[in-house]
Amino acid sequence: MMTDNKNGRVHGKVALVTGGAKGIGAASVRLLAAEGAQVLISDLDVEAGQALAMEIGPTAAFIRHDVSSEAEWRQVIDHVRERYGRLDILVNNAGILIAGSIEETTLADWHKMLRVNADSVFLGCREGIALMKDSGGSIINLSSIAALAGRDDYLAYSASKGAVAALSRSVAALCRRRKFRIRCNTLHPDGVLTDMTRASFPQGVDPNRLTIDSDPMNRMCLPEDVAASVLFLASDEARAINGVELRVDSGQMVMGI
Repeated sequence: MMTDNKNGRVHGKVALVTGGAKGIGAASVRLLAAEGAQVLISDLDVEAGQALAMEIGPTAAFIRHDVSSEAEWRQVIDHVRERYGRLDILVNNAGILIAGSIEETTLADWHKMLRVNADSVFLGCREGIALMKDSGGSIINLSSIAALAGRDDYLAYSASKGAVAALSRSVAALCRRRKFRIRCNTLHPDGVLTDMTRASFPQGVDPNRLTIDSDPMNRMCLPEDVAASVLFLASDEARAINGVELRVDSGQMVMGI
């Protein structure tokens, strides 16, 4: 159980992290809470989400949330308003990955990927801004290197994450133009060792080897590596950073991978 860190980098702030029960989301929840934030964990995995909230203690809570549902987004934001009275940090992290090329991807899978990965961020930003615009805050949207690199084997995933990046730029521009004091930035992780990435590799393939063999750092990125960037963008240290796309990929993009 964590104790309240009054000297933390996000002390006194209220954060909502979608897909917060596992992977990058859980790492972000732990780090934000350790640095003094009150964190609401949003996820469909009730067991994992409740367990994480109990692990952290009184500064964390869990709410079941289908991020593709407009009605549930309104319910969650209403819950934040009633419980905390404000929202300072919104981390749109929830997402899914269905591998497949243009020849293999079904229309149903295409729609599902866009609904969960892109619609959710649109809804989160729209509903979050309504609560944040009077007091200001930070929105951090999780995209992917796949949005930049043109992965032929992750067609729908790449497209959905490209939508996230474009949406984030538009949100950042709107908030600046309307003087909302809300910053909106994008993270592009790649090669992060999570349950989702493990499941995307063919059976019998070691995901560590695929990345380690091409990475002089000799390891895949960890969820904690991405969480450190989430914390920075959430904190007042990043108060002049808006509309930025930050790659967290151990330099894979600059190597043309």
